[in-house]
Amino acid sequence: MDLKLKPISKSGITEALSKVTHYRYLNQFDEAESICRDVIAADPEHQRARRMLGLVLTDQFTGKHSDNYAEAESLFDGLADSYERHYYTGILHERRAKAQLGAGHLPHTVAGHFEEAMRYYEQAEKIRPAGNDDAILRWNRCARLLHGIESGSVEKDESVFEASDSAPF
Repeated sequence: MDLKLKPISKSGITEALSKVTHYRYLNQFDEAESICRDVIAADPEHQRARRMLGLVLTDQFTGKHSDNYAEAESLFDGLADSYERHYYTGILHERRAKAQLGAGHLPHTVAGHFEEAMRYYEQAEKIRPAGNDDAILRWNRCARLLHGIESGSVEKDESVFEASDSAPF
């Protein structure tokens, strides 16, 4: 049997990407990733597909060396819109830190990832579209988490780092 992947049509991209959101909500990240890769194969510069694939990869972070951090970073670096490039790179660092905490890394060892996320969020905030406070909301969340790390309360309450903290988008 020939296992060569079949290409999707460009006219089917919008519907395919709606399925990605659906699968992310169901925590079926492998399915979402597969669809994103099919869309990118059909249109390598499709910005929404690149953004969604990067998010799907960060959804799968476990805090281990096997996390596909480099590919997610490359996808976000390749976003054409400067705001999105900064905002989603911030998400990348924030989710990496949370995954590492979830994997048992000591809180003070991941604080730098939260700080890096906050730097990206600050850059995004400066160029955000009118009425879009997403970067501020994420910055504030990281600030609260860092405050918890500094006060030592993070070690007492690991639930503040649950994956559900960041809804799919």
